Amino acid sequence: MAQPNRLTVKKQLIAITSLLILSLFFAFAALFIGSVHISISDFFDVIFSQSGSNTFKTILFDIRLPRIVLAFAVGGGLSVAGETFQAILMNPLAEPYILGISSGGAFGAVLSFLIGASFFVTQIFSFSGALIVIAIVFVLGKRFGELEPNTLLLTGVMVGAFLSALILIMISLLNESLRSAIFWLMGNLSNASSGTSYYILIVTVIISLLLILNSNKYNILALGTETAQHLGVNTKFVRNYTYILSSILVGAIVSVSGVIGFVGLLIPHICRTVFGPDNRVVLPASFFAGAAFLIFADTFARVIISPAELPVGAITALFGAPVFIYLLRKKFTV
Repeated sequence: MAQPNRLTVKKQLIAITSLLILSLFFAFAALFIGSVHISISDFFDVIFSQSGSNTFKTILFDIRLPRIVLAFAVGGGLSVAGETFQAILMNPLAEPYILGISSGGAFGAVLSFLIGASFFVTQIFSFSGALIVIAIVFVLGKRFGELEPNTLLLTGVMVGAFLSALILIMISLLNESLRSAIFWLMGNLSNASSGTSYYILIVTVIISLLLILNSNKYNILALGTETAQHLGVNTKFVRNYTYILSSILVGAIVSVSGVIGFVGLLIPHICRTVFGPDNRVVLPASFFAGAAFLIFADTFARVIISPAELPVGAITALFGAPVFIYLLRKKFTV
C-alpha cells in the first residue's frame, strides 16, 4: 500500500520560502506598474545616479513603496488572523471580520467622516471602535468563564449587525465625505504613507510571529476541547490569547485600510488545500500568500481604469468569490 505523501520539514521550508520569494517578486514588480511608467533603467538611475529624476524618486519611494508595504502587511495580517479565527472557532467559514471587529472600526471611521476629521483622527477613531468591540465580544462571548466558540461567534455577529445599522444611519447623514466613506468601507490603500505603512508592518509581523509560535496548539485544539485539555493544552489561555492578539491585529489593519474582504477567508483555505491542515505550515504560508495576493490585487486596482483607481476590496471580492466557490466544489466532489 502506497504511503501518503507527507510534507517533510525540507518541503515545508521550500514551500514557505517560495511564497516569500513570490510576494517579494510581486512587490518589486508593483514598483514599476502604474499610471506613470517607470522602467528598470529609470529605477537604477534613481538608486545609483545623482541625475535620476526627482519625479520618479517621489513616485517610487513616497507613493508606491509605502502602498506596497501596506499591502504586504495587510494581506499577510488578514490571512493569519483568518486562519487563527478558524482554528479557535473551529469553523472553516470564520474570517477576520466575523466577530464584529471590522464593524467597530468602520463605525469609528464613519463617525470621524461625519464630524469632518482628518485621516489621522479617522485612524484613531477606527482603532478605538475596534478595541471597544473586542472588549464587548470578549466579555459577552464567555461561557463558564471560558471563550466558547459558538457563543463568541454569535455575539460577534450580533454586535456587528447592530453597528452596521448605525453605520448605515450615519452614511445617510454624510454629504461631502460620502465618497470617502464608501471607499473606506470597500477597502482602500490609497492613503498609505511611510509612517502608517511601516508601523502596520511592524505590528503585523510581531503579532503574526506570536500566533505562529502557537500553531501546534491550534492543531491539537482541532481535536476538540476535551481532547486538547487531556493532552495538556490550556484551552482557556490559548483561546483568550489568540482572540486578543488576532483582534488587535485586525483592528489595527482596519484602521488604515478599511474593510478588505475575502483575503482572510480565501487564502487560509488555499493554503490548507495545497499544504494540508498542519498550522505549522499553513500559518506562515498564509502570511506570504496573503501578502502576494493583496499586492497583486492592489496593483490591478491601480491600473485597470488608470489614472483613476478602484477600491482594492472590490478586486479581492471579484477574484476571491469565484475561487472560493471552486474550492468548495472541489472539496465536496473529490
